[in-house]
Amino acid sequence: MAEEIIPIPNLSLPQHLFTLISPTFGQLHDNARKQLLEGIKADKMSPYYKLVISAGALTPDSALLESMEKDNEEELKKLDERLAEAEKQEGESEISDALKARANHLTRIGDKEGAVAAQKLALEKTPGLGSRIDIVLTLIRLGFFFGDNGLITENLPKAERFIEEGGDWDRRNRLKVYRGLHMISIRQLKAGGALLLDALSTFTATELTTYNDFVALTIIINALTLKRVDLKKRLITAPEVISVLPEIPILGDLLNNLHDCHYAKFFVALATLEQTYLLPSRLLSPHTRYYVREMRILAYSQLLESYRSLTLESLSGAFGVSVEFVDSELSRFIANGRLHCTIDKVHGIVETTRPSLKNAQYDKVIKQGDVLLNSIQRLSKVLY
Repeated sequence: MAEEIIPIPNLSLPQHLFTLISPTFGQLHDNARKQLLEGIKADKMSPYYKLVISAGALTPDSALLESMEKDNEEELKKLDERLAEAEKQEGESEISDALKARANHLTRIGDKEGAVAAQKLALEKTPGLGSRIDIVLTLIRLGFFFGDNGLITENLPKAERFIEEGGDWDRRNRLKVYRGLHMISIRQLKAGGALLLDALSTFTATELTTYNDFVALTIIINALTLKRVDLKKRLITAPEVISVLPEIPILGDLLNNLHDCHYAKFFVALATLEQTYLLPSRLLSPHTRYYVREMRILAYSQLLESYRSLTLESLSGAFGVSVEFVDSELSRFIANGRLHCTIDKVHGIVETTRPSLKNAQYDKVIKQGDVLLNSIQRLSKVLY
């Protein structure tokens, strides 16, 4: 059985910091300030507190900082003494435990450099595969906490390798969530969504995110990446989704209206989701514009697939927007090759132009042939 994962560092705090340094979310600032300060005090996070103050997110309190630093110095002294004793008189297992305790203390208080170095040292000296996986997962969480993509990409392959060598079922499932969150952060939404969906019924990674937030993220990403037939089968009727939707009704509106082709209601739900969930999210905010655009394209495509042609007026009515808006938006998506249709402005008609599979295959062969010929030409220049 896997050891219990210690939820350090506290990954809710960077979200509160993100909220505080974003002037757009003024209505959320009071709660974020309260939660951030309480979290810092609870784990005596003096190094992180300095970082937060330097970002202008909290008012400096020198007495609080001094108190936390004193407590941390005393705790670190005890841990160093325990390590020295283990190195002098005890075996490999006790030394490993002392190193892990020291590394976890530095991780808990948000000392990035100290924590990363201490966790890597503990990893070198720890024999058990399960414990080694837990240390690597902690390093990945440090990457998430500080927004250090390099630290994440350095340690994800290690975690995957250790899991393949003999990781248990629980750690294997946790890793799916870690990988899924990373994929989403770098906008590989299809791959990330698939990993979250795989972990939906077995989610235990509460050291990363709350259950409700995990389910919400799984819904948001997979609403875009799943085919309509899978939307109902894998999301809408999933017990985990059904249990969370009453608490986050906007996601139910988004899912059901997209699936049931109620496009005007879907557009309203998408606009609400953008303002209340996507933009305020540290993870999703950088991808909000992209996500909203792709969801609109998905909805337009879904409607257009059912018709050979329809009027701009009926299309605008279906989406609850003006004819001018739909004309402008469709024109942009058509020009970028994202929608296969044409607009007859004289008669106010949109006609679908579905590309044939044979033409698509022909174009693909031509493009691949061009790439191959260019590669051969470059190679011949090098050789001769």
